Amino acid sequence: SFLFDCTFNRLPSPSALPSSHVHTSDYLVSIRNWWQGLPAHKQELLKHSVRKNKWRIVLGVCGLTGLIVTYLWLHYDTSQITGRSRLLVFSQRQLLELAAIEYESMLKTYEGTLVPETDQAYHTVQFVFNHLVEKNKDVPGMSRIKWNINVVQDAEINAFILPNGQVFVLTGLLSAVADTDQLACILAHEMAHCLLAHGAEHASFVQLLDFLSLIILTLIWAVFPRDSLALLGQWIQSKLVKYMFSRPYSRKLETEADEIGLQLAAKACVDVRTSSVYWQQLELLKIVSGTSRTPEWFSTHPSNESRVEHLNQLIPQAVKLREVCGCPALPSIDPRLVFKLSLQELLKASKKSEGTSHADSGAELPLQDSDPRAARLERMPVALPARMLQASTLSPK
Repeated sequence: SFLFDCTFNRLPSPSALPSSHVHTSDYLVSIRNWWQGLPAHKQELLKHSVRKNKWRIVLGVCGLTGLIVTYLWLHYDTSQITGRSRLLVFSQRQLLELAAIEYESMLKTYEGTLVPETDQAYHTVQFVFNHLVEKNKDVPGMSRIKWNINVVQDAEINAFILPNGQVFVLTGLLSAVADTDQLACILAHEMAHCLLAHGAEHASFVQLLDFLSLIILTLIWAVFPRDSLALLGQWIQSKLVKYMFSRPYSRKLETEADEIGLQLAAKACVDVRTSSVYWQQLELLKIVSGTSRTPEWFSTHPSNESRVEHLNQLIPQAVKLREVCGCPALPSIDPRLVFKLSLQELLKASKKSEGTSHADSGAELPLQDSDPRAARLERMPVALPARMLQASTLSPK
């Protein structure tokens, strides 16, 4: 897989299970069947009782609504890092308990594939991560978390950190990064997820969505006369919740982790310009491998193009932060420019091969103009403005 998952939502939440709405549907079907099975006179008695006590029912609903609103208000939290308000229904103790369960699950999943601490890959990850922690001790929550490194022998390009500080890095990621600067930017992104409690925030948001969905679901089953229509309405409602609320919220948290992670990397004197190059490398790998492009609104993560554009907007501020922290000057050669020029050379080479075929097999060389992959390469986001590409930025400062 060429997709870097950046997983932060690894908290087991019963309310977030796909089967929860199915069980609710079965329950509502049972209520409907019970109601339809009642004799007509009993149905009338119940309706009369509801009309007679309608104000009590209204008062009870209002009271319940007030309790729910109060509960949500009491569980609103302000992040010490970003100052953003968000809903957190999990306490720190609950969060750590859930993280411990997930950690045990991860150990079973990766049993036999954990890299020993004497391995060079482990030393590399440990050195980079410890450097990030050391240079960001002033960040709220950094010293409170007990960080622990786990390197897994796995070809998948992925890394994630559980809320209890358990860091998992798959060796496929180490093969995908160009240098330790890129690795530091990725680990800083994952560290930001943990420091910002994104796992708990997303799980809380999902619980809120599930509660609101339950209300809507009940109305759907009450209004639609047939079960088939109610099931259709439920399916439409679930898709709308997923693609209009849940996944956009996940992408929002990813974007926030990109921003805070870049700041963490800058304070550690990392060459933050490599952050956007990494995502361009992943996009190039996807193109060359022929991996189809998934629309962003289908995904829990921003597209590679969106990330490159957003990171390039943030990099100037991160570079200034490096200077404030007294970091050494960045190399005069911008890695974004190097990647862009390399991509241009790749396109030139592919165009030169147009119309050429192998003498033995007669097969066309890859990435010709007629190949859709070549068109995707040409549409890759430009890392730097054209005027900067033409300038002699490769000369020493």
